[in-house]
Amino acid sequence: MSTSSRYPFTAIVGQDDLRLALLLNAVSPAVGGVLVRGEKGTAKSTAVRALAALLPPVRTVEGCRFSCDPAAPDPGCPDGPHPADGPGGERAARMVELPVGASEDRLVGALDIERALAEGVKAFEPGLLADAHRGILYVDEVNLLHDHLIDLLLDAAAMGASYVEREGVSVRHAARFLLVGTMNPEEGELRPQLLDRFGLTVEVAASREPDQRVEVVRRRLAFEDDPAAFAGRWSGEEAGLRERVAAARALLPRVRLGDGALRRIAAVCAAFEVDGMRGDLVMARTATALAAWAGRTEVAVEDVRQAALLALPHRRRRNPFDAPGLDEEKLDEVLRDAAADDPEDEPPTPPEGQAPEEPGGGDDDGPGPDGGGGGRPDPGDGDGSGGLPPQRTEDSGAPAPEDAPEALTGAEPGESGGGTPRPASAEQRAVAAGEPFRTKVLSVPGLGAGAAGRRSRARTEHGRTTGATRPEGALTKLHLTATVRAAAPHQRARGRSGRGLVVRRDDLRQATREGREGNLVLFVVDASGSMAARRRMGAVKGAVLSLLLDAYQRRDKVGLVTFRGREAEVALPPTSSVDAAAARLQALPTGGRTPLAAGLLKAHDVLRVERLRDATRRPLLVVVTDGRATGGPEPVALAGRAARLHAAEATASVVVDCETGPVRLGLAGELARELRGTAVTLDELRAEALTGLVKDVTDHHRARRAA
Repeated sequence: MSTSSRYPFTAIVGQDDLRLALLLNAVSPAVGGVLVRGEKGTAKSTAVRALAALLPPVRTVEGCRFSCDPAAPDPGCPDGPHPADGPGGERAARMVELPVGASEDRLVGALDIERALAEGVKAFEPGLLADAHRGILYVDEVNLLHDHLIDLLLDAAAMGASYVEREGVSVRHAARFLLVGTMNPEEGELRPQLLDRFGLTVEVAASREPDQRVEVVRRRLAFEDDPAAFAGRWSGEEAGLRERVAAARALLPRVRLGDGALRRIAAVCAAFEVDGMRGDLVMARTATALAAWAGRTEVAVEDVRQAALLALPHRRRRNPFDAPGLDEEKLDEVLRDAAADDPEDEPPTPPEGQAPEEPGGGDDDGPGPDGGGGGRPDPGDGDGSGGLPPQRTEDSGAPAPEDAPEALTGAEPGESGGGTPRPASAEQRAVAAGEPFRTKVLSVPGLGAGAAGRRSRARTEHGRTTGATRPEGALTKLHLTATVRAAAPHQRARGRSGRGLVVRRDDLRQATREGREGNLVLFVVDASGSMAARRRMGAVKGAVLSLLLDAYQRRDKVGLVTFRGREAEVALPPTSSVDAAAARLQALPTGGRTPLAAGLLKAHDVLRVERLRDATRRPLLVVVTDGRATGGPEPVALAGRAARLHAAEATASVVVDCETGPVRLGLAGELARELRGTAVTLDELRAEALTGLVKDVTDHHRARRAA
C-alpha cells in the first residue's frame, strides 16, 4: 500500500488509548504488541495500517528474503551466511497482514518435501513470519484464527524466531516483529493463556459525542475523495510524529527504571492476582517506553499507573464470563501503599480534568488537524480510564427465599407447592444463575470434518495419524511408511543402485490425521411457568452456564433458543461469543405456558440455516426442559412431530430433564426418545456423575442407523 493511499495516523479522531498503545510498541517493540478489542467501525484497522508509516526505514542485506540487518546479520539465516557490514539497501518498514483463513504453511513457510526426498535439496519458501521480520504483523479478527496458528504466531513473537520442521528437515530464521491483533468480542473471546501473550490491550468504542462523530465522517469522506491530497495536508504532522518516535527510540536505552518503580509494579501485579511474571515484565517495559515517549530519563509514578491500565486488564480474565477492565480506585490505593514504604516518593495523583495530547501537536480542545482531540498523548494526562468499560454489576434481582412455594413463582398447575397460582401469562423477574460446575463431555457421534476444536472426533490437519492417501495438490504431511511401501515394488524397474531408495511423485503419500472438532451447540431452553420456580430456574441457568463454559473451552459455536407463553424466539443466533450467550441467559425472564413444539421448530429453522452457512460444522441440540407441552392446539402431538423432524435429520441431541418433586411424569425422557437422543437429569449433568452419557448418545444413533 502506498503512503498516499494510507490514512494518516495523525488524522485519526479520538481513540487516545489505541494510538498511545501503538506508539509505545513503535518506540519499544519489546513491549510485546497490542490486542485491540472493540466493536466494528472503530478505526482499529485504520490505525494499525497507518502506524507502519511512522516506523523508521529498515536496512537489509541485498537479496536476503529474511530482511537481515547488514550491521548484524543472522548467523543462521537460510539465505546466509552474510558478511558483516556487507552491501545493503534501505526500504520502508513493512506491515504484513495475516488472513483469517491462512494455512500453517502460509504463516511459517513451506519446505518442498518432494525435492528434499528425491534430490536431497532443502528448498524453503518463506512465509508471512519472514515477511514481517523487523516490521508489523497485523492479524485482523485474531479471535477467529485456529488455535494452532495462534500458538505458532505467539511462540514466534516470544522467541524472535520461527522454526519449520517437516519429516526431519528443519529450517530456522529470525522473526522479530510488532504483533498487533484486532478483534470484535461479540464474535468470540481468546483463551486467557493466549490473551496473556499480547503485551498490551486496548478497548475501543465509537465516540458518543456528535461533534467528534461529525469530524470522523468529514475526514473520511475527504480522504476517499482524494487520498493523495488528504495525505499531503497531514504530511507535516506525520513528519513531526515520526521524528518524535525516532527520538523516543534513541532515548529509550538511557531511561532508568528505579527500585521504587519496580516495587510499585510488583505490588500492583500481586494485588490484582496476575498469574506468572509476564505481567510484571510487560509493565516494566511499558513504563520505560512511556517515560521515553514523554522525553524523560526516569520512570515516574504516572508511567507505572498508565502501564498498569494498558498491560493488566486482559491478564485478570479467568474465564470468558469475567468482565474486562481494572479497578482504578484499587490501583491508586495500591500505588499509595507502595509509595508509603518509600518516603521520598510522591503519592500517585490520578490526572483530572485535562484531556490527553494527541500525536502530532496542537493545543486546542476540539477536533484539530492532528487527530481529533488536539495535542499528542501524554501518559500523565487524560482521565486515567484507559478506555476501559465499567465493571459488570451483579444481577440486581434478589432471588426469592429457597423455601418459597413454586406456585408463588409462576408454576403451572401440577407443580408441588401451596399458595395461589399467578396467571399463566405472568412474566417473572429474571433469576440469577446457580454456581457453574464442570460437566461431562457431550459429543456428536461419527467422524466429522469441521473446524478444529476439542469436542467430537474429526479429520483434521493436526492429531494422531490414522492412515494415508494420495496427495491432492501440494504434499504437506508425509506418511513416510506408506511412501516407502509404495516405492519399494518398483526399485528394480527403476534401476536402483547402492542403498538409496528411488522415490517418485506417484509414490508419495499424504498422512491422514484424526483430532477433534468444534461443534454448534444449540441450547433450547424452556422459560415457561412450569420452569419458573426460583430454586429450579437458578439451577437450570447454572447448568446451562456450565455447558456454555464447556463450549468455550472446546471451541464451539453456541446458539440460544427460548420458548415461553405463545411462541419461541432466537435469543442469540449461533456465535462464537459464549459470554454473549451467558449475558442473554442471565437476563432471561420466565412465565407463561409451554410451547415446546414452537421451541423445537425454531431450533430446526436455526440448524437448517446454519447447515447452509457451514455444512461441515455438526450440531448438538441440548434441550433444557421438564418435558411439559401446554401451548397451542394438541401441544403434545405437535411437540412429538417437531422432535421427529430432528430425529429424521440425525441431529445429535441431549435432553436435560428439569422435572423435580416426588412425583415425576417422565415427559423429558419421552421427548428424548422422540428425538432419538438421551435424557439426563440436572444432578447427572455433573462430570463426576455423568458416566456413560456420551456412550448412550452414540448407541442411540448406531441403533437408528442399523434399523
